[in-house]
Amino acid sequence: MMLANLAGAILLVLVGIVVLAGVYSFVHAAMQRPDAYTAAGKLTKPVWLLILGGGVLLALLLRDAFGAAICACATGVYLVDVRPKILEIQGKSR
Repeated sequence: MMLANLAGAILLVLVGIVVLAGVYSFVHAAMQRPDAYTAAGKLTKPVWLLILGGGVLLALLLRDAFGAAICACATGVYLVDVRPKILEIQGKSR
């Protein structure tokens, strides 16, 4: 019984971390110029906002591993693939 409570607490913390990363990605995506997305050869800004916002919303509504996995995938793709290209196009990379 105690082990199940521990697993639930760990899952809740992981979902929280994923949601925070998703919110950061959404805010970052919202602050970028719309033309930078097309110049980088990525999906448009509204599409990325929809993907990231939908992922965060699912993670918040479901509050389980499935919603967190969807949010983590969307956030991961944005942070690893899209964000560096956008920053490079805008001349803001490190």
